Amino acid sequence: MLKLRYSTYRFEAGTDEAGRGCLSGPVVAAAVILPPDFEHELLNDSKQLSEKNREYLRPIIEKEAISYGVAFVFQNKIDEINILNASILAMQRSLDQLKTRPEFIIVDGNRFKDYKNIPHKTIVKGDSKYLSIAAASVLAKTYRDEYMLKIHAEYPAYNWAKNKGYPTKEHRDAIRKNGPNAHHRMTFRLLPEQIKLDL
Repeated sequence: MLKLRYSTYRFEAGTDEAGRGCLSGPVVAAAVILPPDFEHELLNDSKQLSEKNREYLRPIIEKEAISYGVAFVFQNKIDEINILNASILAMQRSLDQLKTRPEFIIVDGNRFKDYKNIPHKTIVKGDSKYLSIAAASVLAKTYRDEYMLKIHAEYPAYNWAKNKGYPTKEHRDAIRKNGPNAHHRMTFRLLPEQIKLDL
């Protein structure tokens, strides 16, 4: 069972990101403050849920949350500041969107930067331990998947509708055949053979 709170604060926000390991598209983060009586037997880390269940949960989270925010950091910025900093930036931007100021923040993972002097705690695998982080993971994943579907229409050869920009064999084969495009993260190793040096 996932826990509702880490701290004793009423307005505790959970935050998480999606798309960190992708070769293309943005990293997307969400922040969620849940009410003290929130419960849902289905809610879990988005990676443990089917796409259908994530889509089912999204409007429930949006309706029942005290406040939520979603933020995108795109590939140009990722290339400029690196994926770790971009992930933290996305989480902080999602916190910026909360209409209720959080009194405490719980963060999925092990890295974060001080945000507006609000106390925070990083929690490894937090999305499978706390409901607010799980809720944030569901929003981040569904918003990102929706965006990848949109750009799939523009560049169907990469099949982002299916692989969502992750480094699948199919995605890498498409990069090999067509080259990267404007949505690819150019500082990422897009193809395994990029590490081979021509000596």
